Amino acid sequence: MKSKVENVEKNVVKLTIEEDAEHFNESLKKAYQKNKGRFSIPGFRKGKAPMNLIEKYYGETVFYEDAFNIICPDIYEEALREHNIIPVDTPELDIEQIGRDKNLIFTAKVTVKPEVKLGEYKGLPVEKEQVDITDEDVQKELEKIQDRNSRLVSVEDRPVQDKDIVNIDFEGFIDGEPFEGGSAKGYTLAVGSNTFIPGFEEQLIGASLNQELDVNVTFPEDYHSENLKGKPAVFKVRINEIKYKELPVIDDEFAQDVSEFDTLEEYKADLRKKLEKEAQEAAERKYENELVKKAVENAEVDILDVMVERQINNILQRLNMSLAYQGLDLNTYIQMMGIDEKTLREDYRDRAYEEVKTQLVLEKISQAEKIEATDDEVEAEIAEMAKKYNQNAEDFKKHLQNDDIEYIKDTIITRKTIELMKQKP
Repeated sequence: MKSKVENVEKNVVKLTIEEDAEHFNESLKKAYQKNKGRFSIPGFRKGKAPMNLIEKYYGETVFYEDAFNIICPDIYEEALREHNIIPVDTPELDIEQIGRDKNLIFTAKVTVKPEVKLGEYKGLPVEKEQVDITDEDVQKELEKIQDRNSRLVSVEDRPVQDKDIVNIDFEGFIDGEPFEGGSAKGYTLAVGSNTFIPGFEEQLIGASLNQELDVNVTFPEDYHSENLKGKPAVFKVRINEIKYKELPVIDDEFAQDVSEFDTLEEYKADLRKKLEKEAQEAAERKYENELVKKAVENAEVDILDVMVERQINNILQRLNMSLAYQGLDLNTYIQMMGIDEKTLREDYRDRAYEEVKTQLVLEKISQAEKIEATDDEVEAEIAEMAKKYNQNAEDFKKHLQNDDIEYIKDTIITRKTIELMKQKP
């Protein structure tokens, strides 16, 4: 295989690749084996006709496209490695010569990563926040745990109060007509949680069990559905059930129930340690993020639209995976938000731009500092990952693809790069 590269415009190069005829002839044979069952030739059962007869009946070019698709990926990748080209998009291919017993010649117009001009990235003026866990912080954490260990008690002898948990049926009307998504049965709502339309929850206070009432609200001007923004609505509501949270007393017995400690003081001391560790880790992440942000601000790079679009795709893919855990998908989410996919993509454009620039700058720093991931570091990272999944490291490694290994290497390099940036001059 021979190849040459030339710059055709900013961030675009053209590869001219030539592969010898013998290799292309082998690809023709592979294309024949792959497709021979599709052709009907008089006197032959399907899949049994010789290659030359199929070419005679259907034309000598019948296998060219598949042969090209078989041979192209490997020699294209080889040419990329030879010229140290990192593409950021699918190449634009153009076949210049193809045929049996001929050298295959084609060009690939490739969009490549833009050049990054680094600014200052060492000794940046960023200070780490000091961690200070107060008695109030510990008490708030205790109250969260107290709430998680509460029990719901049914109420029948009093009306709804603030903080109660109610089960309701409701149907919403605008101008006397029901609207889509405005009704539900057996809906559980915490009064005072501010999860419903403003003004809705407050009007439930004072209602009795099994009572039916009208709740009058106005949808906010910034409501996610265009059809409902700023419109007054009436919800017909029925109170099916009223419950309140019965909280346990925070004392030694409580500490024994929720922890391995015998006294409340011991438990509080352990909570303080955990909160301090969490706060220190959060402060460290914030410090690292600020360092990276400063280095990115100091760098100069022209971000390509295609890279931003691909990063938006990545963000939406992650969003879709997150929604799947809630029993939703991206299309349903878009409908719920009252927007279209184009609007959603635009909402994520700035974030995608910053993520692409950050990735490019960190890559450039790691290259400038010759930071690499050693085999030992990769093995240690795999062992840690395997431990999280309660697997043997060797068994876990068998399931990893090349892309997974590259991702692990990139993670290690990024971590080491940020560690270098944290060092004071």
